[in-house]
Amino acid sequence: MQLSNFSQGTKRARRARWEFFRLGIGLIFIVSIMIYATLGIGLTGERGVLLVVAAMIGGYMAMNIGANDVANNVGPAVGSNAIGLAGAVVLAATFEVAGALIGGADVVQTIRGDIIDESLIPDADHFIWMMTASLLAGALWLNFATAVGAPVSTTHAIVGAVLGAGLAAGGLEAANWDVVLNIVVSWVVSPVAGGLIAAGFLFWIKRAITYQQDMVQAARKTVPILIGLMGFAFATYLILKGLHHIMDLTFALALVAGVIVGFIVWYAMRFAIARQTVDMENTKESINSLFNYPLVFAAALLSFAHGANDVANAIGPLAAIADTVSGMADSGHASIPSWVMWIGALGIALGLALWGPKLIKTVGGEITDLDQMRAFCIAMSAALTVIVASQLGLPVSSTHIAIGGVLGVGFLREYLKLNYTGMIEEIKMRHEGKKAEEIQAYLETFAAASVEEKQTMLDQLKAKSASVKLKKKEIKRVKRMYRKELVQRSVVYKIIAAWIITVPAAGAMAAVIYLGIVWVVQS
Repeated sequence: MQLSNFSQGTKRARRARWEFFRLGIGLIFIVSIMIYATLGIGLTGERGVLLVVAAMIGGYMAMNIGANDVANNVGPAVGSNAIGLAGAVVLAATFEVAGALIGGADVVQTIRGDIIDESLIPDADHFIWMMTASLLAGALWLNFATAVGAPVSTTHAIVGAVLGAGLAAGGLEAANWDVVLNIVVSWVVSPVAGGLIAAGFLFWIKRAITYQQDMVQAARKTVPILIGLMGFAFATYLILKGLHHIMDLTFALALVAGVIVGFIVWYAMRFAIARQTVDMENTKESINSLFNYPLVFAAALLSFAHGANDVANAIGPLAAIADTVSGMADSGHASIPSWVMWIGALGIALGLALWGPKLIKTVGGEITDLDQMRAFCIAMSAALTVIVASQLGLPVSSTHIAIGGVLGVGFLREYLKLNYTGMIEEIKMRHEGKKAEEIQAYLETFAAASVEEKQTMLDQLKAKSASVKLKKKEIKRVKRMYRKELVQRSVVYKIIAAWIITVPAAGAMAAVIYLGIVWVVQS
């Protein structure tokens, strides 16, 4: 007993040291920002102080984005064991920084100009206070969500915060309610679309590969097509969501580029998969290994696009404050100094490295069990949903899409398991009174049959025997068993609750902080 207590105490001490280490590194980053903003920019007076404070909060916000949002890009790959946790953190951090610095220089219009009518804000000082309050509120909400293990949309957090502070500063008429309505619509569109697309791809893979008797031969035909589609989807995705900041391409040209890339990838993968499948065992585990490299590639591209797009959530308000403080505010677009971009890029990478693993584990394994094929479907749903939503003009959340994809995969597996269990139970009941060996032989034949052969066997069985139905009590028992095994409802409910309250919670916090700043400054 004493040895057990000693062991537990050692583990708690080790965790405490790690927590202090993470906190210390984060504080060093914030202090470094403060020193640079104080000495390197050269602004003095009240507005200089406000810029230093805003820069520190922007760094804090960036770390929280890295801790919470990046998990969606690499979580499925980690959960399926396509890449280790440490490798995923390094990969994601590298491509997040690259995406932020290369493609994130012009991503602040929605944050600054589309949500709130700046002309209705009393003056420049109130605008600075409003944006500072928005940054702090968004960061605090993300910090809370990360602490409780709930992946939420960082875009919704900062949009809700800007909306709340803007209403407090300029009244109800200051808000652009059409933008707000589109954000609310995205709460439903993002996870539903992500879930349906991911489930559709998984069903295709099961019918075309894993339900076939010769899975290796089926994989030689289907896997190159799937990876070619991934090449198409990610080429188009990068242009629309990440590289459009540095490439002036239309949607049609992005699709054409995607088709070309997809065809090249499909053609090359035909030969690569043929070589990989020589002497490959006819098992699901072997087929899964074919998706390892595509998953790592997908995680890198998703991280790049995320860094290019979502860095605005951290440095959009900060850029607007810097622009206003320097007296260079103009038509609603904030130019972004290089030091502001570095705060966003490094902050996201640092937050991911220090606090990201918790949410990576949640997305990758706590909702439903993932293998490489399921994770591939989730990555595909993320890219395709953004492509479709961009063309329709619907704002979508990468977080909601990824979680929706995980749920779609989990619920499809649950449905298929329940359906298959019902088939097995019906076979047993229609063989009632026969020898156990005969029943077992029939079940083994049924398990090895293709989808079409299974249906034929069931039709023949029903034609030879009277209609027998499972008891309702048995059906409920089986459903409860597989629901508990395949989709963790408690985690799902927690995530959905966090989604619903993100915008109003961040908005309320921002309004309170803004009013607090006004009271302190004017008293």
